[in-house]
Amino acid sequence: MSDESRHPLISVIIVNYNGKKFLSDCLNSIFRQTYFPFEVILVDNVSHDGSIEYVQQNFPDVKMFTQSKNLGFAGGTNAGIRQAEGEFILTLNNDTIITQDFIDELVKPMVSDPFLGMCASKMIFPDGRINSTAICISRSGAAWDRGLGEPDHGQYDVAEEVFGACAGAALYRRTMLDEIGLFDEDFFLYMEDVDLAFRARLSGWKCMYVPTARVIHVHGGTTEPGSDTSVYYGNRNLLWYAVKNFPERTLLIFIPWIIGRSIAVLPYYFLKNKGRAIIKAKVDSVKGLPRMIKKRQSIKKTISDGAIEKWIQVWSHAKVPK
Repeated sequence: MSDESRHPLISVIIVNYNGKKFLSDCLNSIFRQTYFPFEVILVDNVSHDGSIEYVQQNFPDVKMFTQSKNLGFAGGTNAGIRQAEGEFILTLNNDTIITQDFIDELVKPMVSDPFLGMCASKMIFPDGRINSTAICISRSGAAWDRGLGEPDHGQYDVAEEVFGACAGAALYRRTMLDEIGLFDEDFFLYMEDVDLAFRARLSGWKCMYVPTARVIHVHGGTTEPGSDTSVYYGNRNLLWYAVKNFPERTLLIFIPWIIGRSIAVLPYYFLKNKGRAIIKAKVDSVKGLPRMIKKRQSIKKTISDGAIEKWIQVWSHAKVPK
């Protein structure tokens, strides 16, 4: 598949922070793609492990952009998107390895459906368990990866419309991003893809899950799951995205569950010796609410409340919070 006239340019954006040990496998898998043309943009968030020098010496075709400070996943990805020339944006975590036809498979539904703004891939842990097959959301505001931790028995091998895509390996339409805006840099880490998916949905864009687009994801290669960092940003941003994006009627209906969950998780994290992180997350989430409420005003909403509410599930169906 080398006819450039028939294939849109894909911009692959990778944000890196001290991920040198993952970059060889990740970048080699990209340059083995059957799809063409594509460009690879690596945004480095002030790494000090030799990542920059390694990429410059071993992958000269990668466009490198080094930041003066750590902008997190949201800010780093946005910096890459602003430099990108592609019609579609592929976001990849630095600890991923994609199959040879990965881009091919993700692009197919995009070019055939102009109302499709996002495509989610099938993300698998190295041990074969499922990492993510889509983003799910609940009435409490909690968000999680569909299928997380389940053995892969083919139960998610059907292409279907889903709420949103995990940005660890997702394809986005550039015109959609131009319309709804990029990742919210206030989020820094975690839930930024949930927020973006919500804004896209509110504007009428769809997301398709593509099970044939497979990727191995080490997960937590840069930020360990369960760390103070993940506990803080995950819980702070959860309240922010819900207050920012839930339609007014939906927010009023589900506010008891949102408040209830915010309180109920406190003992859990204290028992996990994450008391300081969860308290800071709760305090900072409340402090940031006026800013999120203000951002609601600029979100374009073209669909009914019911069209959003059909995606909101009961938390008991969830596995582990995203």
